[in-house]
Amino acid sequence: MLHKTFSVLLVCSAALLTSNASAHFEQEELTQIEIKTYQPTPVPDRIILTLSGDPATERSVNWRTDNNTETALAQIAKSSGSPYIEQDSKTIKGITSSLKTQHYTSYHHSVRFQGLEPATNYVYRVGDGQVWSEWIQFKTSKADNSPFSFIYFGDAQNDLKSRWSRVIRQAYSDMPKADFILHVGDLVNDALDDQEWGQWFYSAGWINGSIPSIATPGNHEYEDGDLSPQWNTHFTFPGNGPDNSKLKNSVYYIDYQGTRFISLNTQSMSEDPIVKTMQQKLWLEKVLKNNPNRWTIIFQHHPMSSAKEGRTASIPLNLMFKSIYEEYSVDLVLQGHDHAYARGNNLSTGGRFFDRQGPVYAVSVSGPKMYDAGAEWADVTEQNNQLYQLIDVSEKEIRYRAFHADGLMFDSFVITKDEQGKRAVK
Repeated sequence: MLHKTFSVLLVCSAALLTSNASAHFEQEELTQIEIKTYQPTPVPDRIILTLSGDPATERSVNWRTDNNTETALAQIAKSSGSPYIEQDSKTIKGITSSLKTQHYTSYHHSVRFQGLEPATNYVYRVGDGQVWSEWIQFKTSKADNSPFSFIYFGDAQNDLKSRWSRVIRQAYSDMPKADFILHVGDLVNDALDDQEWGQWFYSAGWINGSIPSIATPGNHEYEDGDLSPQWNTHFTFPGNGPDNSKLKNSVYYIDYQGTRFISLNTQSMSEDPIVKTMQQKLWLEKVLKNNPNRWTIIFQHHPMSSAKEGRTASIPLNLMFKSIYEEYSVDLVLQGHDHAYARGNNLSTGGRFFDRQGPVYAVSVSGPKMYDAGAEWADVTEQNNQLYQLIDVSEKEIRYRAFHADGLMFDSFVITKDEQGKRAVK
């Protein structure tokens, strides 16, 4: 009987080993398929439009090809109903750089469209003169303080193709006329994994080429203290940040129809807590002091205070920046990192006593990685839901709405401001 039992155990163990080996083999096969899926070809892919200067007169576009395509060209024309676009288009030569990743080398290209007309529809395509992308349409912003709308995403980071894709697509479905998309970092989980970057671009698809993006990096865009090379090859943002090459393309500001958007690179502060923190602080004070816009919105990866009570902040942002935000009347601070939702005023100690007005702080997450929420500073908290935010800005108010991935709205507020600059949140 003992011999029979032992024989059964051997058979079961062998079956289990075979099953595990099969599963491991299937996983390896899937990895190889992903490498093939996201490897570059002569056909332009990862096309993304960005805000890189005056939004009324400039756009930039970045794209990728294999390493046989060194020429970077873009054609652009005013949009019309005619299919004969080429005859009215202007050809612009761009710049190209190479990027060697674990599995392949690719070429990344960039072109700036400058001298555009405000509030005008344009159509463009990118390629090398023989192999072209499709024609893609976009519209420049207005040159005044007209109302506009944008989409705000917290960390995407994980399971990008399988689980983040529905969030960006639902957000676009709810706001197809959004003027731009704003990301607050941790777009991917592994800064150097080009397959993850491939999934991020796959999830947004053609939306990236039509609606411009702005973004600030998170800790997962860093590897061994350096910003991912994919960041600078994929994105072109304004060059008006501090005089530090390590902060280029991640610390900047954009004035969009009466609102100043400011990107801070909080991860660089942890990598270099003295130099990069102080450089951003001094630069920020100048940008806030010389700000002619009615509204000010800051976007950063790490939250000023955690979305969960008791979680230790990795960077002392409260100590370094909160008083500046209050002194210069920042209206809204958009954040990520904590993989939960929280929003509230979060005034510094003594702020209410001195009648200071703090910004509304929001922490959000768009990907499936979840943490607990429940911070005392927040008026509203939420956990275990993927989220996106739709924000409308006019001269009189900022209207903010937060949605679950299935399109259900669960939080909203409106910021108003009187002629003396006194804000109210309702």
